[in-house]
Amino acid sequence: MHGDGVPSARTEGAGAAARPAVPGIPIEIHTPCPPQLLPPCAYAFPDVRRAPKRGLIGTGGDFEPATIVAAYRAGIFPWPHDEEERAWFSPDPRAIIPVGGLHVSRRLARTVRSGSFRVTLDAAFEQVMIACADRPDGTWITSALIDGYTRLHRLGWAHSFETWSADGTIAGGLYGVGVGAMFGAESMFHRATDASKVAMVAMMQHAERIGLQLIDIQVLTPHTASMGAVEISRVEYLKRLARSLDSQMDWRAAAGGDT
Repeated sequence: MHGDGVPSARTEGAGAAARPAVPGIPIEIHTPCPPQLLPPCAYAFPDVRRAPKRGLIGTGGDFEPATIVAAYRAGIFPWPHDEEERAWFSPDPRAIIPVGGLHVSRRLARTVRSGSFRVTLDAAFEQVMIACADRPDGTWITSALIDGYTRLHRLGWAHSFETWSADGTIAGGLYGVGVGAMFGAESMFHRATDASKVAMVAMMQHAERIGLQLIDIQVLTPHTASMGAVEISRVEYLKRLARSLDSQMDWRAAAGGDT
């Protein structure tokens, strides 16, 4: 994941007794539709097993919904660079957060329990992407990428989790792509302390609820490692991805206090 970083509802500590309880987060679900049928991808992606460790597998193509989904199915994601906007990567190793393996600090658990933020799913996808791109040190999230992913969202393939302050303003969020039982978390942002982390807790709880099998964050950072992210080999990632593609998730499934 490129961005703030990522927090399951598993908490830190040596044993279960030391872990703070994290209540279920009510999520208002606004997912527009199940994944819609896409036309065939116009491009053939190369075999990622032959890609260099850094993972650049090629450049070109487009950000059409069918292209983006085909890339994720092949273990590839777009990662624009200054020298080439349409650059496609599959790094080795690959960073994931095990489902149910998100580390939640005691402070974050207190924030969740306080109910400081209202949480929604797919209520403001484009707004989340634009906020993720608004960084003083620059961003890889280009206007073309925002357009492509927003179209993907409207077709039921891309999702965002949003946190909202008491005054109704957006406080944080994250977005990514759901293909089969895999969710590729792309980036996150916050405008209030812990706002993006609460979104991550909600994301993990929803992942467990609907049966996601794989949460891909692409590249490990010290922050994501502290939240429970781990690295696996590209070969292992591709094996897990293949298993996850056999299922199709209903992102609109509600449970508990969800609406």
